[in-house]
Amino acid sequence: MFTVEVRDHIMIAHSFKGAVFGPAQKMHGATFVIDAAFIAETLDDNAIVIDIGRAHEALKAVLGPLNYQNLDEVPEFKGKNTTTEFLSKYIFDGLAKPARAGELGRPGRELKALRITLSESHVARAQYEAPLW
Repeated sequence: MFTVEVRDHIMIAHSFKGAVFGPAQKMHGATFVIDAAFIAETLDDNAIVIDIGRAHEALKAVLGPLNYQNLDEVPEFKGKNTTTEFLSKYIFDGLAKPARAGELGRPGRELKALRITLSESHVARAQYEAPLW
């Protein structure tokens, strides 16, 4: 498998509901580093997986509405714990759309999978990976 990965980051605030979260039930901030890996079985006629520039722009477009936000106040997240795992799936869904639509410089059907990794520190991260088809 071939993989091209792009990276960006966001700074957010949020709180969690549930005793399992201990002190994280209180409002706190986080800076997430996000890696989006686009996976294909073959390279295209240009010897690429996707256009890196387009992939980075797509990632920035998905992350933009979250950056510098209190996620507790984002309407679509109301009542949800915006954990690292939850956010990795949310970002996957946002990036899967342009990938499937062929907006990243390659027909979407030629891409096999997408993996999103959110690193919340140098010692902790979560991922969501799934086939695109």
